[in-house]
Amino acid sequence: MEKTIKVNRKRKIILLVTQRNEVSYKRRCDMDKHKAIPQGYMTVGEIAKKMDVTVRALQHYDREGLLSPSAMSEGGRRLYTDKDVVKLHQILSLKHLGFSLDDIKNRLIPLDTPAEIADVLMEQATAVKQKIESLSESLRELEVLREEVLQMQSVDFKKYADIIANLQMKNDFYWLIKHFDDQMLDHIRSHFDKDSGVAFINAFMQLQNEAIRLQNAEVPADSDEGQNFAKAYWNMITDFTGGDMSMLPRLIELGQFQNTDPKWKEVQDIAMGYIEQALGVYFSRLGIDPFQGENKEDTE
Repeated sequence: MEKTIKVNRKRKIILLVTQRNEVSYKRRCDMDKHKAIPQGYMTVGEIAKKMDVTVRALQHYDREGLLSPSAMSEGGRRLYTDKDVVKLHQILSLKHLGFSLDDIKNRLIPLDTPAEIADVLMEQATAVKQKIESLSESLRELEVLREEVLQMQSVDFKKYADIIANLQMKNDFYWLIKHFDDQMLDHIRSHFDKDSGVAFINAFMQLQNEAIRLQNAEVPADSDEGQNFAKAYWNMITDFTGGDMSMLPRLIELGQFQNTDPKWKEVQDIAMGYIEQALGVYFSRLGIDPFQGENKEDTE
């Protein structure tokens, strides 16, 4: 029993000595560690924690030549400064904006003077504003498309794609697409690209505004001015249809859709009131009825 006690005491003494040695060793390591890192420098782990990035990312930036450590410790550890923090912030900001590492490398400039730093910050601020504008536009398109999908009450991915394309073209008449049938949409897709589509919309709007002006000015539909307008309007229609007169009834229905925007409906009613009068006189003088597809002289 006494031997056992002696052994236990010896073990306890040995354990105490070992623990003291470990504490002493750790203290020496900590002291050596702090001595190895000059004041004003950070280790790769410290800057990674400060900027919320991984050590692996910093090592990658070093290999890519984007952000190399400002110094190396005697033990070969990467050391960074506050200037490196600013440069890392620049890299991360550009990366979040969607720039590739190659693009970022070309955008990085020295940060040696207040003017250079101010230029960098201004460039980043401009890029952030542009990104915000882009994201805001994407959000608007998503919200608009959602409303259009709910109003259509049917799944039609072709129309969805057309609506998205027109939103990206800044075409304010994207909402008309849901009212078109497949034949009308197929005709538009096959006859118009982005540029010609925008040109047609602009021509349509100019003539519609002209019709409203003539109506408000009480210009007679059978006057020279009224008939010049009718000719221009009819040329626009024939350019759109490409000679396919079966498209005419669908075009006439543009202002008669149900659940359309009230302002659009009001403008269309005013414009169409004058357009119908002017075209009526125009067709009468030409002796044609395009809606019947036959010449008046042939029916007499």
